[in-house]
Amino acid sequence: MSKSEVKTATQLEQDMVIDSLKLAFAADPATRWVWPDPQKYLLYFSKFAKAFGGKAFAKKSAHYIGNYKGAALWLPPNDEPDVEALLGLLKETTSVEVQQVVPQVFEKMGSYHPSEPHWYLPLLGVDPLYHGKGLGSALLKHATSNFDSENILAYLESSNPRNISLYERHGFEILGTIRVDNFPPIVPMLRKPQSGTH
Repeated sequence: MSKSEVKTATQLEQDMVIDSLKLAFAADPATRWVWPDPQKYLLYFSKFAKAFGGKAFAKKSAHYIGNYKGAALWLPPNDEPDVEALLGLLKETTSVEVQQVVPQVFEKMGSYHPSEPHWYLPLLGVDPLYHGKGLGSALLKHATSNFDSENILAYLESSNPRNISLYERHGFEILGTIRVDNFPPIVPMLRKPQSGTH
């Protein structure tokens, strides 16, 4: 049984990749706390994903698997999410509570980012229809094997407790837990380069 191949997305494939993430994040605790209303979530998720991880398309570090069954947006060292665009989007599309809480969450997330050069994973998700088939693992392995050969750190924040064990299996270690008011807990995780096979 051959696994679906992980491919690098082009700029032209950006909408398909983001649609797959939109399905993947439809039940994500953090994203849905920001946009609990289904219409607003569906309307604004694409803008959110582009601001958070969209630079990955230009950097050729946006990956997808199968027929857009899952995707990962990685930002290379020294590239960061477009925080201005994220805050602008929140201001236009969310409640006062969200606008007060989320910038504090971002600030705490920033305090966990490694100071050394590292790859950052803003978004990774698999369409719920294809959960449990190893697609998330394949996406992670594709990226982390490159990081190991480059001997470079990788960092992410897990917004869904269900994904923590997946990340741990791929060498990520929990750094702490970010808690702000009623925002769902966010778990920053760091992966040191690994030599040898897993």
